[in-house]
Order: sequence, then structure tokens, then C-alpha cells
Amino acid sequence: MREWARVLEALLFAATEPLEPRRLALLLREGPEGGQGFPEVKEAEVREELAKLAEALPARGLILREVAGGFRIGTAPELAGWVAKLKGVVRPPRLSPPALETMAVIAYRQPISRAEIEAVRGVDCSGTLDTLVERGVARITGRSDAPGRPILYGTTPLFLEHFGLKDLEELPNSEELRRVKLPLAADPAGPKQEELIREAGEPAAQG
Repeated sequence: MREWARVLEALLFAATEPLEPRRLALLLREGPEGGQGFPEVKEAEVREELAKLAEALPARGLILREVAGGFRIGTAPELAGWVAKLKGVVRPPRLSPPALETMAVIAYRQPISRAEIEAVRGVDCSGTLDTLVERGVARITGRSDAPGRPILYGTTPLFLEHFGLKDLEELPNSEELRRVKLPLAADPAGPKQEELIREAGEPAAQG
């Protein structure tokens, strides 16, 4: 085991967000405040240790999850029921069905305007969009060149983390759905994207 492997595991355990291998290597090279780091650590070596850690953790009731472009330590899914018995464990609130539907449209068709989202869903989405942005799973990405220059929405790294996705390519049928032309008006018979996004899984238990 490399001398800094224990430090790597401690960083992953204490982190509140996924850490990229490049950032982990930088943290290891910099060292603690007023202390000595490991100046020779390379990103490739960090990835090697991450692979070893991913194999070792399940025996300890944990897993190493790759989400949102980074890595974090979480509870093994089969032990989620035990963890749920603990009082005071903070869990991210679930998205409501309307929020899930709206989030699905954004995820598959971003960047997308509110009018385009409402054309797919057939209902007003202003309040739902505000909630998604406030929750940090959706964000404003800019403005469209269309008349009126409407605001465009997209997903965030927290969205990927919430659904346990490494990147957007892990969305079910993502390439195929992005090629589907959006309706110009409400289309009740349109694809049920909320069902597809649920295939990506519920938020995973975290340690």
C-alpha cells in the first residue's frame, strides 16, 4: 500500500461532495496546513488506489461510487435498511412526480427553455423550475437566440449525484431521446420521460 493511501481514503470519507482524481492528487501533493504533503503523487496513481479501494470497501459495508465526474464513499445499498434505523441521518428529500417529470425533460433535452419544457409536459412549470433550481439539481445555463431570448435550463453535478450517475450518457436511451423533435404545443401523447429517468435509480444511500 502506498504511504498516502490512508490519507486518500480519509479525504473521500470526510468529503461532502464527489472528489475528482485530479483534485485528490492535488490535495495529496499540497499536504495539510503547515504539514508535509506527497509532492510526487500523480493522478494515474490516485486512480490505481481508487480501483483498489473500490475492491476493498464492500467487505466493510461500504462502496466507492463514481458520480458527477468524481468519487465518494457511500453505504452499501443492501445495508440501507440498517442505516435508515439511525435517528438524525440527513437524507435528501425526494423529488415530487411533477418535479421528476420536469427534471427528466431538462436532463434529456438541455439546454432547454421553459416554453419547450411546458410544450412537452402540457402544464405550467414555472414553480417547479424554481424549486429545481433552489434544490440545486437544475441551473440556468444562459439565454436562447430565439425571439425574446428565453432563459435556458440544464442539469448540475448535484443532479448526477442525486441519481447516482457518472455522467449524462448513463441516462437511459439518452442519445435516442435527444434526437426526438420537441413538440411546439402541449402533446399529451409525448414520451413519458419521467418513467425513463426513474430507471436511472433512486438516490443511493450515502455514508
